[in-house]
Amino acid sequence: MNDPGALGVFVAATSLLALGCASHGVVSHPATAGSATAAPATAQPAPTRAAADAERGALPDSPGLVRDLEAQPALRDALAVAERLRLQVVLGVVEERPGGRPVLVQHGFRAGAEYLYPASSVKLFAAIAALERLAELRRETGLPITARTPLVYHPLFPGEEREEADPSNLDGGAITVGHEIRKVFLVSDNAAFNRLYELVGQDRLAASIARAGLPGVRIVHRLSEPHTAEENRRLPRIDFLLDGVVHTAPERTSEPLPPPPSLRGLLVGTASLDGDGKRVEGPMDFAGKNRAPLAVLQRALCMVVRPDVECGGPGFSLTDADRGLLRTAMSELPRDSVNPRLDPAEFPDAYVKFLLPGLARVFAAERLRVYDKSGQAYGFTLDNAWVESGYGPTFFLAAALYTNEDGVLNDDAYDYETVALPVLADVAEAVARGFVTTDEPCH
Repeated sequence: MNDPGALGVFVAATSLLALGCASHGVVSHPATAGSATAAPATAQPAPTRAAADAERGALPDSPGLVRDLEAQPALRDALAVAERLRLQVVLGVVEERPGGRPVLVQHGFRAGAEYLYPASSVKLFAAIAALERLAELRRETGLPITARTPLVYHPLFPGEEREEADPSNLDGGAITVGHEIRKVFLVSDNAAFNRLYELVGQDRLAASIARAGLPGVRIVHRLSEPHTAEENRRLPRIDFLLDGVVHTAPERTSEPLPPPPSLRGLLVGTASLDGDGKRVEGPMDFAGKNRAPLAVLQRALCMVVRPDVECGGPGFSLTDADRGLLRTAMSELPRDSVNPRLDPAEFPDAYVKFLLPGLARVFAAERLRVYDKSGQAYGFTLDNAWVESGYGPTFFLAAALYTNEDGVLNDDAYDYETVALPVLADVAEAVARGFVTTDEPCH
């Protein structure tokens, strides 16, 4: 960015599913402007406007959210260049409905205005799909396969070795789905995500997301490993070690997913560095990379942490134990983790909780609990959280932006510390203050 102090605007988009909350300026009616029930993306060459909006997670702007953001002095520069920063914000509030289930109501700022690379935020879907896959295996085999079952990963690509031990797992030292999930949320471990991805595969990930009723999400590659599209469809042999029995999931190749639709903003930056560090002129094309709209990420999180709420789709097939594992992993601070043990000096409270610093300026830190999955890569920074303030207000908040002043990707000079993280903290503070200063806060 030319102005390091410039941080992106919140213009707020409102509810997906129901009536808005008056204190945040939403006056829409169900099934009218400001409210839309999400539907699976259409396969038609020329999709309807509603289907296209659902595919990109578009929401109408919410005046109340904009007011809260504009009331934060530290955000004024960012709001002035919101489009350049690709700044997007989605606030989700749970509203009670007489005689029915509570409903998630989403208020947005620039939600779905352009493509955002989801980075590690997609690890949420891999964790969910892995637990669903274990349940499928129990039904298919009749074996007691659980999140604590030891796994052995066999080599798939040249240079790889058999993997069966995890020294960070203090409960037996084995690779297990449960421990990989904890590492995914506690420190956003990429190798842990890749193991979950390989357990499930692109096809089952896509099926899990589609069953939940979440359009626009596409997970087609591992993280931090350079592979071709075809290689990312290949999955290794995995052994499940049970008492006296070994169940083997053979090596396989996922069926290719349908071609994705075009989105605004898939060309990012002005140049990039290749694997040899050589500069390649021109923007990087993200058409073949993972996708997950901010509003849809929030709905997915809602389906996990608030199964009592109508979040905009059927949701996931998770047991109470599955949800307990996910909720604990995504809310626990690194310093509180018993397994794995993590050094607070290396992994501070906000290591992967980018909204936490701003929330802690408003809510008492000792009572605050944040259930989230963040991501940061290629200049994109985002966090997707369910916030329990500890004294009353509870809400969902997802925010994202792109910071890359020199326009070059893969040079590891992305303005994360100077721009991205301060902006996300200021967004969180602005939204939190909107709850504690209004006469009728949304909660």
